[in-house]
Amino acid sequence: MSKNQYQKFTLGDKLTEEQIAFFDRNGFIHFEKFASSEEVKQIIRSTEDVQNMWISNDVKKINGVPIKYGHDENGNKIVHRFCFTSQYSEAVHRFVGNPQLEALKALMPDGARIAENEKDGVVFNHYVNVENSNFRQMGWHTDSMRDVFYGKKVLPMLNVGLYLDDSSADKGGLRIIPGTHKQNIFSMLFKKAYFLNNEKDKHEMLVDAKAGDLVVHDGRIWHRVAMSPHLGEKSRRRVMYIPVIVGKYQPKTDDSSTPLYHHFQKLVR
Repeated sequence: MSKNQYQKFTLGDKLTEEQIAFFDRNGFIHFEKFASSEEVKQIIRSTEDVQNMWISNDVKKINGVPIKYGHDENGNKIVHRFCFTSQYSEAVHRFVGNPQLEALKALMPDGARIAENEKDGVVFNHYVNVENSNFRQMGWHTDSMRDVFYGKKVLPMLNVGLYLDDSSADKGGLRIIPGTHKQNIFSMLFKKAYFLNNEKDKHEMLVDAKAGDLVVHDGRIWHRVAMSPHLGEKSRRRVMYIPVIVGKYQPKTDDSSTPLYHHFQKLVR
């Protein structure tokens, strides 16, 4: 597999042996044209409605998880990071219920489930590169680090990313280090400075995705989001992440405390 090129697939009702082997080897897999352009538009419109509601009501947290606010290129207040999005958006909830997503459980141990009301629920990230943005890039991290902050054993998990905008190097783009999902716990904890390190890695690979594509990555893999070289609208990058997890069922409620790792995410700018 070339450093800048990798095989892309189509998601059917069942994963093929080739697709499972690719994911096992690399820790990610890219499915093209999963969502239609109309589905993408509906999700974007729906999240804009949720954004307006949260801003109007000055909502600070959902189920203990802080909402990350910032501003767009016009100076308007926006939500950069939504959490538990499917609980407020019918379009997102409908998408999460797509039976084809069940096929992805083949990449996980028995008992895997989509975590709509656990961890941070369905997360919607909105990056835009402007001077007063709070979300232009994201430093190196693994998603499984959350288990460590919860004081739990690191368990397998997937983050299923639906792209709502085309995302390549001109948007900064997702950068991953293939194969690092098989690293030991020491490397997962200390290989890089979480969120602080934005430097290019010689082994990283750019995920080049189109709106409607689905990119699935293992929670233990090292990844980052680079800053777009452009400003304003040309830098806009929206991705929705659906967690697939195993282990004890632990739903979040309004009384849930704020997880420690969110204090580290304040470093993301």
